[in-house]
Amino acid sequence: MEIGKTDAKKPVRVLLLDDQHDNLILRSAILRQNGYDAATAASVEEAENHLNAIDIAVLDYHLGAGKFGTEVAQSLRDKRPEVPIIILSATLERKFGGVEDIHLLKGHSSVEDLLGALRSFEAKRRGKPVVVDARDFYYSRIAMAMGEDVVLEVMDRDGNWQFVNEYFARLYEKKLGWFVGKNRLVEFPELGCEWLDIIRTVADTRETYVDRSFHGLPYLPRKKDRWNWNILVFPLKLHDSRPGAVLSARIIERK
Repeated sequence: MEIGKTDAKKPVRVLLLDDQHDNLILRSAILRQNGYDAATAASVEEAENHLNAIDIAVLDYHLGAGKFGTEVAQSLRDKRPEVPIIILSATLERKFGGVEDIHLLKGHSSVEDLLGALRSFEAKRRGKPVVVDARDFYYSRIAMAMGEDVVLEVMDRDGNWQFVNEYFARLYEKKLGWFVGKNRLVEFPELGCEWLDIIRTVADTRETYVDRSFHGLPYLPRKKDRWNWNILVFPLKLHDSRPGAVLSARIIERK
């Protein structure tokens, strides 16, 4: 009985594979500060030596010299298929593994993204229920793909904001968190009920709407003589599987 209690409190051992020594030092320090036991490896061969004594693997995808973290992932999956794998890469063009695995985007995923993934796997290991709120990650990737010079709003079929990007928030001189949960049509009543019908139609029918009348966004009082908008509205399944719509707009400056 005492042995079981000791095992339950044993730190989760995480394998870190990266050919960049500085990355290994930084990540291992962060993990240890958060109660994890880190084993580091700078090569496929070093990583292979740790596979029998780890609980989770965090593997850099591209290791240089024609080596890839997925080589270690495949060995680990063959030897110990129950061990979760997190792949870190610069793009999301490649993926590995099944539903238990996570792919994090280097340069955009934060330390909290990595710690959140580890906590999820740790909870599963200990038989606890896991609730992961990935909405910020999900919507921010859409914003990143659209570009920094595009206004972006994500809302449900009733016009309640789920996400806006930084560009939109700056234009209206608000913080990002101010918008989430508020209703677009309530905050911008000058748009009228026509836009609620458009948003609902897009969300429900999965059709795309293009607005060329330049009235899809309320004019900014200080800029109404200089700016117009060209707007695209397309359907999206929200983080909780409800139907929603994405409104994107590029600014067109009047000459």
